[in-house]
Amino acid sequence: MTDTVPGVPKWANLAAHATLLATLPSGLWRIAMGLGIPVGFTAQGLVEFGIPGWGTAYVFGLSILAEALAFLTLGLVRPWGEVWPRWIPGLRGRPIPPLAAILPAAAGATALTALGVQGLFGWAEAGSSMAPGSWETSPVYGVVMAACYAPLLLWGPLLAAVTVHYARRRLSGERPQHSLEPLGGRA
Repeated sequence: MTDTVPGVPKWANLAAHATLLATLPSGLWRIAMGLGIPVGFTAQGLVEFGIPGWGTAYVFGLSILAEALAFLTLGLVRPWGEVWPRWIPGLRGRPIPPLAAILPAAAGATALTALGVQGLFGWAEAGSSMAPGSWETSPVYGVVMAACYAPLLLWGPLLAAVTVHYARRRLSGERPQHSLEPLGGRA
């Protein structure tokens, strides 16, 4: 099985991988928060978020979910995004219908871009939605949080660019030139 798909330019491959990097800093920030590391909240502020407790599970889960969804972008530039993997009984080796990937990816790109724009306009209010006294007064915390969350603004546009390329490539009528068939083929 090859690692690349014929016809995928270097920019699309880099953009797909960049989605993983765009989600990583905010995920690490949330994990630090979940571990009780002061990343801009007082001890009382962490308690109000349920940390330690259910809030820890929530921020860990959100971080894992974001990375997993970003990982799916790689399917738009890898063989496993065009042909069902061999471990899926009944579908193995068959082409994945292009719209089965294009529609969710386009919806995700639209939602992520909209959330990014909404977050950008609401950034100044981020600390004010917390209980009084929960946000540390040091500007360093705000700078660190902004630096960790700013890359998320790229996720939606990167996903959109890779999705458009995938759609053009897959809907052009070309059949995938690779196979994930197990050795010996299908019966």
